[in-house]
Amino acid sequence: MAARRLPAGKAKATGAALRNPGRHKDRKEPASAPLGGAPAHLDLHAKRAWDRFRSELPWLTAADKALLEIASMVRGEMLAGDIPGVTKLSMYQSVLSKLGATPTDRSKVNMPDDEAEPDEFFGADGSC
Repeated sequence: MAARRLPAGKAKATGAALRNPGRHKDRKEPASAPLGGAPAHLDLHAKRAWDRFRSELPWLTAADKALLEIASMVRGEMLAGDIPGVTKLSMYQSVLSKLGATPTDRSKVNMPDDEAEPDEFFGADGSC
């Protein structure tokens, strides 16, 4: 069985795109809308968890909503004072990993720099 195709972002972040540039040159990341607010069906604690995840994981997009709903519901239970079982915590840890929320997985996330790009006519800061 052939190896699964590596997403462009992961190939770039892990260095696979540098090792095999021809293999990865035509791969594009699918465009996705911004994450947005919490879905209406989540309870108050899960909505609080959603907002925390939005600030803690700024790379999340609308494509991550399904996984983030799961993570928000479990974290919401913990915020409400409930103690989830081992199975639910294991699933929560797996979802966090998939979202790039663990230290190891976070090292694989490729975030754009916040630095301003130099302007051809006005310089880096936009002044004359």
